[in-house]
Amino acid sequence: MATIATDVKQHNVVSHDEWIRARKEFLKKEKEFTRQRDEISRMRREMPWEKVEKRYDFEGRGGKASLADLFGMRSQLIVYHFMLGPGWKEGCPSCSYLADHFDGMTIHLANRDVTFAVVSHAPLAEIETFKKRMGWKFNWYSSDGSDFNYDYQVSLKSEEEGKPQVYYNYEMVEFPATERPGLSVFFKDASAQVFHTYSTYARGLDILVGTYNFLDVAPKGRDEAGLKHTMAWVRHHDKYGEDYAVDRGAGYVQPEVVAAKPAAGKCCHD
Repeated sequence: MATIATDVKQHNVVSHDEWIRARKEFLKKEKEFTRQRDEISRMRREMPWEKVEKRYDFEGRGGKASLADLFGMRSQLIVYHFMLGPGWKEGCPSCSYLADHFDGMTIHLANRDVTFAVVSHAPLAEIETFKKRMGWKFNWYSSDGSDFNYDYQVSLKSEEEGKPQVYYNYEMVEFPATERPGLSVFFKDASAQVFHTYSTYARGLDILVGTYNFLDVAPKGRDEAGLKHTMAWVRHHDKYGEDYAVDRGAGYVQPEVVAAKPAAGKCCHD
């Protein structure tokens, strides 16, 4: 039996029969994980719902829209909360990393009675400028002037300004930006009543990133160990180049604000 040194660690090199035995043993673990994931998904679907009583207004390419309008003709709505605040020069690189996966799936979701939409706090004109740069086609709405982002934990409230911790992912945590990522799910019944069924944040969004799933089966994995900020390696897809390098000590830096923005936490009910 030989060993091969890599920049990951030393690996055993074995015969084909030994490799098959090891693979089949590990397959047991993978099948166990799959069954656990199926069970967690079943339990998620059985969680209680809450009726959405407040009216939320959005602006999209088609004009003004309510939360119920975002469903279109379907009964299920998935909203990705994209970190793009008022006046930001560009969207969050990590959210952009996720968004690169969206366009190809929307037609499949639509044919399973699911509408997918992206919502950000920035005004629509700023959203459209960045969307055009990235070449994305998915439906993207502005929640500017609405309580939506505040109620779903993804924008800094006025009372949180200057505080060391904010309410995010159902607990008080430190967060380095005025906007936060998340995913929220809604159901609309035959009488057009809307219910909030699920929201997830932070590492709960991992499963949305197809690239991560591919990296997880590669020999080096995600290769994020030792990074101060887990996604410090991520760039907007138009920013990778021959000069690409990762600063392992870099923390998260909110995109530059290039236009005047309203006071943080200002909303339609203030």
